[in-house]
Amino acid sequence: MPLPALIIFVKNPIEGKVKTRIAKTVGHPKAVEIYRELLEYTCRTADLLSADSYAKTVYYGDFINHDDLWNGWHKALQPQDGDLGDRMKQAFREQFAQGADSVVIIGSDCLDLKLRHLETAFQQLQQHDVVIGPSTDGGYYLLGMNRLYEEIFDGMPWSQPHLMEQTEAALMKHKISYDLLEPLTDIDEWEDYLNAKG
Repeated sequence: MPLPALIIFVKNPIEGKVKTRIAKTVGHPKAVEIYRELLEYTCRTADLLSADSYAKTVYYGDFINHDDLWNGWHKALQPQDGDLGDRMKQAFREQFAQGADSVVIIGSDCLDLKLRHLETAFQQLQQHDVVIGPSTDGGYYLLGMNRLYEEIFDGMPWSQPHLMEQTEAALMKHKISYDLLEPLTDIDEWEDYLNAKG
């Protein structure tokens, strides 16, 4: 029986490679410490989804670490070429090819993400083609779909403040039904982190 699939995109916590915008304010060692906290939080939250009911895969952006906090998860490597949209599209394609009936992807940047957001996303995919969790910076922290809709990956302004707006425009243009979760804040700047811990 096909299982819904959860994808998490991560990087290995290496100085100079993660949370570089935070590092400009507090330095690279502190930025890595914060990213480790984000990884651990994301892992704990995603682990609350039953492994019997969901296929769960962590996709590394640089190299697969075979001994880290994601032990027990399926592990894969993101494509090493193309933009974020290309890498996400390929991950979705792989999960659908393996038999998933719906797929949700998240990153590892949100301390507000809860189990209910993940559960609601999968529930909404029973009534809608696509579900999106908007982030307060104009992007999104979660994307889910019940089949691969390439239209929402191609030519998008990744990591720019108009991503969500242009994604919704593409969905409407192609008459793809979608639902939105509540907006949450990604931790990209030092102020984001302070406000999240506030």
